[in-house]
Amino acid sequence: MRFDDLKPAAVRHTRRVAPGVVAENPALREAARKTLQRSGKALLEVRDREGYWRGDLKADTTLESDYVLLQLWLHPPVDGIWNPPTRPRIQKAAQSILDRQLPDGGFNIYPHGPAEISACVKAYTALKLAGIDPQGPQMTLARDCILKLGGVQAANSYAKINLSLFDLFPHEHVPSVPPELILLPGDALYEMSSWTRAIVVPLSIVQALRKPRSLPAGFSLSEIFSDAPLKSEMSIRPNWRNFFHWLDRALKVWNKRAVKQIRAWAVREAEHWILDRTRHSEGLGAIYPAMMYSIMALDALGYGNDHPDLLDAVHQFESLLIETEDRFYFQPCVSPVWDTAIAAFALGEAGAARPEDLVASADWLITKEVRRKGDWSIKRPKLEPSGWYFEFANEYYPDVDDTAQVLLAFEHARGSDPERQQRCVRRAVNWLLGMQSRDGGWAAFDVDNDLELLNQIPFADHNAMLDPTCPDITGRVMEALIRSGVDKDSPAIQRAAEYLITQQTEPGCWYGRWGVNYVYGSFLAMRGLSRVGGAKAQEAVRRGAQWLRSVQQQDGGWGESCASYNVDAYVPAPSTPSQTAWAILGLIAAGERGSDAVRRGIQFLIERQGEDGLWHDDLATGTGFPCVFYLSYSLYSKYFPVLALGSYLKT
Repeated sequence: MRFDDLKPAAVRHTRRVAPGVVAENPALREAARKTLQRSGKALLEVRDREGYWRGDLKADTTLESDYVLLQLWLHPPVDGIWNPPTRPRIQKAAQSILDRQLPDGGFNIYPHGPAEISACVKAYTALKLAGIDPQGPQMTLARDCILKLGGVQAANSYAKINLSLFDLFPHEHVPSVPPELILLPGDALYEMSSWTRAIVVPLSIVQALRKPRSLPAGFSLSEIFSDAPLKSEMSIRPNWRNFFHWLDRALKVWNKRAVKQIRAWAVREAEHWILDRTRHSEGLGAIYPAMMYSIMALDALGYGNDHPDLLDAVHQFESLLIETEDRFYFQPCVSPVWDTAIAAFALGEAGAARPEDLVASADWLITKEVRRKGDWSIKRPKLEPSGWYFEFANEYYPDVDDTAQVLLAFEHARGSDPERQQRCVRRAVNWLLGMQSRDGGWAAFDVDNDLELLNQIPFADHNAMLDPTCPDITGRVMEALIRSGVDKDSPAIQRAAEYLITQQTEPGCWYGRWGVNYVYGSFLAMRGLSRVGGAKAQEAVRRGAQWLRSVQQQDGGWGESCASYNVDAYVPAPSTPSQTAWAILGLIAAGERGSDAVRRGIQFLIERQGEDGLWHDDLATGTGFPCVFYLSYSLYSKYFPVLALGSYLKT
């Protein structure tokens, strides 16, 4: 159904309107109302009976590739023959990888993206281990692609580290991650981002206790090494990068000659650190790489195959697997709290659900409030615990973004115990205020986690060494705090507003750290600033709206590629329901509900609603690590359009 030619008679008699603003279109509003009604009902129907939503979270082939390598670690070859008990799953993993091979033989890190060297190296290794014929057409193409991209030498540090554990890459040419990191004074470990900590601590044990790992007879990756010699990036120039490379060389000497008592102490402390953080959690950090390395660390420490801690670690890791007759892929984590908070807020804000429909969701969210101190308390030791995490259980790592979104959900989702819910809200507001960084913004998990020199560490090329403040989270927190009763003129809100104003780019958009990219950052920054008022904030929002209008596509929607992170500028992609909804929400925050841009965006959503009442994206619109790892949230295309339609229909 299209509405381009629908011009109600009332238009002829309306007053003149400003450029870009159109008169009310009753036919479009009615179509939007029906679309919202269908989508709201459909969204409620995909909720779990316990009251939560949980969509699939998809990533790239590196997860399936690493799974195969983990099986080689846990089930080594016998007499050169590798026949692990998980062979059927390995074959499924291989097929899942092959299904996503690009025409040029490579593997990408986001849908429709180009081949990426680390993903290609990991995929080739996993496929060869799985028994795919190295001389077959698919492997030949993959090998040629890898060599064109620079060979194994061009892969990132973590790909090389994983290969080095099996002597498939020289140990002397991979970064050292010593367990003594945990002994450094001044809580130095906590200057790294939470996810980096969760990765490097178990990895340090694996490297420290490195044992010879056997390979299938004759297995080698020599054919995907380029002719370029392996060489160090060190030079004598005095800068931090060279300092850390020289330090890495010293650590390699230390690894060979470490004082046994100090090394044993460090390994023991790292072991305790891991075990502490797997209590009240679905695995270490509840994220794939940390969980994988924790399995390897426990195995290296001598935990038997029937040890409860190792069994639990494997169980939690395998719970990330989606396996059916026609699907096999690993999720990097699960997202029920996040999905539930956004879905409940969208339905409530849009008026697409009755209050009683959301009671179960509110009750479920209330049970997930964190009441124990986690890593965040290292820098905020006196702050009362609160907040929400992303997953079903991850109490050491509540995050600011989820907490803000839960507060927004609670505006509409009222539980069966109002007093208990109000206590949750009070604690969460105080926790968020206490987690504001010195620059006025908010980060994901920590406060003032912005020591830039750490980005020069050799293993920092996963582009996630730090957890700095970002406009998208800051905008959401501002909206949540103000709607929860914090005065918009309070020092915390005014500092946040000033932060967002200074973070606005020259074109008028904002960077999006956790969603792709400038469309995401802009809509959230604009929603936060629109509630503050004041000339500077209003001007920033106006410029943001101007930018959003400038990147609207011919079909009326909005789409942005993950490639925008590589060039630090907006890169268009086919329009998606989620990004279109974000842009509409940003424009409505700027007071442009009646604009032609919003009308065309709403029309886009109406026309692309599926037969099931929902929308479907096939592109990655979520961000894990910019330039390195991206996410496809299966529910983003479902609940964000509901929120956009509801906001449009408000009078």
